[in-house]
Amino acid sequence: METKLQLHGFNNLTKSLSFNIYDICYAQTEEQREAYIDYIDEMYNAERLTQILTDVVKIIGANVLNIARQDYEPHGASVTMLIAEHEVSNGETDNEESPGPLPDTILAHLDKSHVTVHTYPESHPHDGVSTFRADIDVSTCGLISPLKVLNYLIHSFDSDVVTVDYRVRGFTRDVDGTKHYIDHDINSIQNYLTEDTQNAYQMIDVNVYQENLFHTKMMLKDFKLDNYVFGVNASDLGPGEAQSIEERLRREMLEIFYSRNVE
Repeated sequence: METKLQLHGFNNLTKSLSFNIYDICYAQTEEQREAYIDYIDEMYNAERLTQILTDVVKIIGANVLNIARQDYEPHGASVTMLIAEHEVSNGETDNEESPGPLPDTILAHLDKSHVTVHTYPESHPHDGVSTFRADIDVSTCGLISPLKVLNYLIHSFDSDVVTVDYRVRGFTRDVDGTKHYIDHDINSIQNYLTEDTQNAYQMIDVNVYQENLFHTKMMLKDFKLDNYVFGVNASDLGPGEAQSIEERLRREMLEIFYSRNVE
C-alpha cells in the first residue's frame, strides 16, 4: 500500500483544471442558424448545466451548499454553486493517474475552492459555420483532485475539439517542514482518459513538468457530415456542395485545434 504523505497542518496545494469544449455545426440559412443556437440554448440551459456540475461535485468528493444560476438573453447560461469538501470514505483519496467515471456556464465555490462553467453559442455571419463553446474550470484545495471529472465532462457535451489545462500551484509542508509542490504523480492528462476516448481523438500534449503545468489538445478523428449539418441531411446535398461544407467544417476544427487561422 502506498505510504501517505504526513503533512504539517492543512494541504495548501491548489489544483486547477480548465476544460474547453467546442461543438461545430453547419447551418446554411439564417433560419437554420437561429434554430441551431436555440437548440443549444435549450440543450445546455442553466438547469441542465446545474445537473452536470452537481455530478462533477459528486465525482470530486464534495458537497453542494448553495446554487445560483442564470440563463441569458439572447444566448448563453451560467450558474454559481457553493460547495464544500467532505471527508472521503475511509480517509482515502483517489489521485491515481487513471481515468475517472463516465456518465450513463457554471460557477461554483468550494469552501476552499471553486467550479465554473459558461456557455458561448455563436455563428459565422457568411459561411454557415456555427460553434458552441463551453468553458469549465474546477479548482480544488486540499486532498481532492479535479482530474477525475474529465471523462464525465467530455461525454456530457458534443465535444469535437477539447482543450484541457491542469496546474498545481502553491506548496504544502510535511511534518519535517519540507515543502511539496505537488502531492500526486502525473505524466499526462491523457492518462486520466479512458481508452475509447483516447482512440477517438487526435491529441497533443504541451507539458511544463518543472512548473507542474499540463496541457492537452484533442480533436475528434471520426468525421461524418451528417453529424455536422443542421436542418438538412447530408444525402440531400450535391457532391460539390457536400465537399465544400466538409472543407469549411474541417478548417474550423483545425483552426480551433491549433489556435491559429488557416490560410
